Amino acid sequence: MKRQRGFSIVMAIFVLVVLGLLGGYMVRLSGVQFGTSVYALQGARAYQAARAGIEWAIARINNGGNCTDVSAQTAMSFAGLTGFTVKLSCDPQAYSEGDKNLNFYRIKALSQYGDYGGSDYVAREIEVSIIK
Repeated sequence: MKRQRGFSIVMAIFVLVVLGLLGGYMVRLSGVQFGTSVYALQGARAYQAARAGIEWAIARINNGGNCTDVSAQTAMSFAGLTGFTVKLSCDPQAYSEGDKNLNFYRIKALSQYGDYGGSDYVAREIEVSIIK
């Protein structure tokens, strides 16, 4: 009787190849998951920077300022949000309703991080309207 030889080495190589491919897939999946969480965090920071700019503009208008003061603010930056810049724009409109004259302000804040087109670029824009 002849005995078969070499079958164990074929199975061992097959198992090693399958485990290697599975390990490579897990490393890639881990990298994608890490990148996704970083982008989500940067997106949240960009939103908070834009919101801080909006809050600043509302406070400015409520304390006697106007849209010219808000739009003159070319680029804001905040200590807790390093690298983010916020650009504000304001559009005023006056309305009369009955015997009241109302001022309508449309305020936009654009928060950006990084260079447009770069791999780390993040931007959020918020628009609010207030009547005073």
